[in-house]
Amino acid sequence: MSNSIRPWRDIYRRESRKIWVGNVPVGGDAPITVQSMTNTDAEDVDGTVEQIRRLEEAGCDIVRVSCPSEESTQALAKIVPQV
Repeated sequence: MSNSIRPWRDIYRRESRKIWVGNVPVGGDAPITVQSMTNTDAEDVDGTVEQIRRLEEAGCDIVRVSCPSEESTQALAKIVPQV
């Protein structure tokens, strides 16, 4: 039973183990992380880098980039060093 004034707002997290995504802890006793995904074509290196930087400025901890083709995978090698 909760003694909270607003028990419907209480957040109960199930127990999980902590993992690391780069230097960001996820799960376990880590704070909740903000994650997002770019909606640019990864082959557009400048556009993708710009969007990642805007997400970072907005407080995003983890940004995912989709690489569905060989060309986008090669572009990722140019994106990562810039962010």
